[in-house]
Amino acid sequence: MTATTPLEGVRIFDLTHALAGPYCTLVLGDLGADVIKVEPPTGDLARRWGPPFLEGEATYFLSVNRNKRSVALDLKREAAREAARRLALACDVVVENYRPGTASSFGLGPERLRSLRPDLIYASISGFGQTHPDLAGYDHIAQGTSGIMSVTGPAGGDPTRVGVSIGDMAAGMFTAQAILAALLARGRTGEGQTIDVGLHDSLLALLGFHAQAYFATGQVPRPQGNQHHVLAPYGTFATADGHLNLAVGSDAQFASFCRALGAPELVEDERFRTNADRHLRRDELTAEIERRMGERPTAAWLAAMREHGVPAGPINDVAGAFADDVTVARGSRIKVDHPVGEIDQVVAPWRLDGQPAPIRRPPPLLGQHTEEVLVEVAGLTPDEIAALRS
Repeated sequence: MTATTPLEGVRIFDLTHALAGPYCTLVLGDLGADVIKVEPPTGDLARRWGPPFLEGEATYFLSVNRNKRSVALDLKREAAREAARRLALACDVVVENYRPGTASSFGLGPERLRSLRPDLIYASISGFGQTHPDLAGYDHIAQGTSGIMSVTGPAGGDPTRVGVSIGDMAAGMFTAQAILAALLARGRTGEGQTIDVGLHDSLLALLGFHAQAYFATGQVPRPQGNQHHVLAPYGTFATADGHLNLAVGSDAQFASFCRALGAPELVEDERFRTNADRHLRRDELTAEIERRMGERPTAAWLAAMREHGVPAGPINDVAGAFADDVTVARGSRIKVDHPVGEIDQVVAPWRLDGQPAPIRRPPPLLGQHTEEVLVEVAGLTPDEIAALRS
């Protein structure tokens, strides 16, 4: 085991599709686990989610399925189910994100598998938890039910979906965290655990201070566009040639900001003396700021903010984000050899002992490792594999 692959030796039975489950197993695979992705003969749904496609491979699928081996099994057939059970019982962790009850109908549910192997860790991801199987488990639906859309978008505007599939990705990350905790606990107790994570629950957890403010005051939070719900000035501001982001988090930073703005008189202005004052008079403050910022381009203001220690940054599109000096210096975009040719990937965001997580395997082709895994992990014989094929 190296610092960059702390889960080396841990094997994951990955019965996931689409995004939430694959994002969870992506995290585990990036940490060094051996992830065995079991797909139907038609493949993970995400293999068909496009355009865009890269030489026939959906970029949606490519984004979350590296460091995995693909096994194609038709779980509608009992022989394939038995092979899948043998695989699952040879693993440390099972992850699935089918509609609640579906995995059990295949004989791959937590009750059966954990009765055969009590130290197995079994994680299920769904839209609304295993107790609500009839609710559609989609990111967009959960963004609506959780309140996330009600605090996103322009002030006074319509409910707005977060631009990335935040419910799927948050549920995947929270499930990966729970699995890591369960692995630690198993090391002490020898017992596995059954994990139940919902997209709705995950998004409720992300409401953070919005939820706490509602609990404390009974006031329902509303969208504020690019302005912070509490701090001011903290948001997006117009310049002579575009916009920039400011994040002034204290009265001391506000004083530094006023100096960078060339408006030291605003520090003593009774309207803006404390954050509470600035919060109440946000529109007046924004007018004062943008009147001055409109005189100079974004680059000049960013340099001034940097000189005075004021948190500020540009607003990049995706191309600009990957061209950013920090992105390049961190090596966050790398090239990987794939059966269809060289592809680019975003590396995992952590650095362990200063090193990024290695990409040991490119996203697999459908069924690319079926025979290899069935022999190596499940212990199937050539005759058994031939019978499965037939």
